[in-house]
Amino acid sequence: MMIVKYLFAEQLIHKDKVMADKSNTEERVSPYSDKELEYFRGIIEKKLKDSEDELNTLQKSLRESMENASDESAYSFHMADAGTDAQEREKTYVLLNRTRKFIKYLDDAIKRIDNKTYGVCKVTGKKIAKGRLEAVPHTQLSIDAKLKRR
Repeated sequence: MMIVKYLFAEQLIHKDKVMADKSNTEERVSPYSDKELEYFRGIIEKKLKDSEDELNTLQKSLRESMENASDESAYSFHMADAGTDAQEREKTYVLLNRTRKFIKYLDDAIKRIDNKTYGVCKVTGKKIAKGRLEAVPHTQLSIDAKLKRR
């Protein structure tokens, strides 16, 4: 009887150690391997760099446009020109905000790669196709979920 109690106690200790080990290790949710996740990270980081460059260009353009608007002389000022300039500034501002939003989506995608949750549809819970992630690397929806949303 003592041997059975000893074996049972050993099993409980082993079970507790296994549970502790599981809580310390990160559980993989992503259907993609680490190598594939690094491939997607490269795509995202390239898009992120391009978007940050575009954001800087748009900010510079908006700044110059604002400076030029205040430098209007009496000879070059015309209501139509002022309206066109205002419209161009507004368009640049919309593009700037859109680029900021895109950068946030890309940052969120990198966080999902770090958390090993990248490539899982947030609606269906299924794997997002590799081709879709290559085309739209920040997506959180599979094709099926995206089409159902429309």
